[in-house]
Amino acid sequence: MSNSVLYEERDGIAIITINRPERLNTLTEEVIVGVAEAIDSASMSEHVSSVVLRGEGANISAGYDLNEFLESVDDATDSHVWDPVADYQSMSYNVRNFMKVWECPKPVLAEISGWAIGGATDLLLCADLLFMADNAKIGYAPSRIYGTPTTMMWIYRIGLEHAKQFLLTGRVIDADTAYRIGLVSHVCEISQISKIVESEARRFRNIPKNQLALNKLLINQAFENMGLRTTQMMGTIFDGIARNTPEAQDWASRIRDGELRDAVKQRDSAWGDYGESDSRKE
Repeated sequence: MSNSVLYEERDGIAIITINRPERLNTLTEEVIVGVAEAIDSASMSEHVSSVVLRGEGANISAGYDLNEFLESVDDATDSHVWDPVADYQSMSYNVRNFMKVWECPKPVLAEISGWAIGGATDLLLCADLLFMADNAKIGYAPSRIYGTPTTMMWIYRIGLEHAKQFLLTGRVIDADTAYRIGLVSHVCEISQISKIVESEARRFRNIPKNQLALNKLLINQAFENMGLRTTQMMGTIFDGIARNTPEAQDWASRIRDGELRDAVKQRDSAWGDYGESDSRKE
C-alpha cells in the first residue's frame, strides 16, 4: 500500500483514507489499487467489524486524475486508434477493484466531504452506507461529454426517474437533495461528520461478523439478481465508446494541450456548476 492510500485499524474499525489532498484526492491507478488492497486487509482482519472510507483534506475525491488517465490511454494506443477490447479490459480492472467495496463481508461506510465527482462515484456508491457533509456535492459530470458510469450503482440506489434526472444532465447533487432521493443515509455538519461516521461504525462491533456478512450478502444478491453485473459490463463498454466520440476526443485533446480548467469550464458552462462555479475543481 502506498502513501496515496492510508490504512489504520482502531476501535474495531478499519479507516481507509485517500491521501492526495493536493490533487483533490483524484483517482490514479495507485489509489484504486491501494483502496482495493486496504479493503482486502480489512476483510481479513479479525479485529475489524466495519470499514470507513474517506478522503484526506476537504474533498473525498474529484474523480479520475485526467492527466494520468489520458497518458495511460495514449500509452495503450497505436497512432490514436482505439482498441475497444484493451479499453474494456483496462476499465474492467478498475471496476473489479471498486467492487471490492461491494463484496467486502463487513459494512463499509463512505464519508463524503467536499466533492465526489465522476469516477469517484463509481467507487463510493459501492459502499453500504453513505454519510454526506452538509456542504458536500456529488455528481457524474462526465456524462456530459466524456464517459458513462462503470459500476452503474446509480440506478440501483436512486431509481429510474432520479437516475435519468442526474445522469442525463450530470447535474450536481447537494446534500439535502441526496438525502431526499435516498442516495445517502445521513447528512452531517462538516465539523462533525468524521466523529459521527466513526461512532456509527463502532456500533457494528455489537453484531457478530457472520451475521453482518450474511445479511450484506443477501441484500447485495437481490441487486445482483436484478442484473447489476450485466449493467456494469454494458456501462464499462459504453464508457469506452463515449470517450471516443468525435466530441469527446476534441474535448480530451484540449486537456492534452494543457487546457484542463478551460475544458472543464466549457463542459459545465450551460449548467453553472463544477468547473463553471469554481475553477479549482477538475
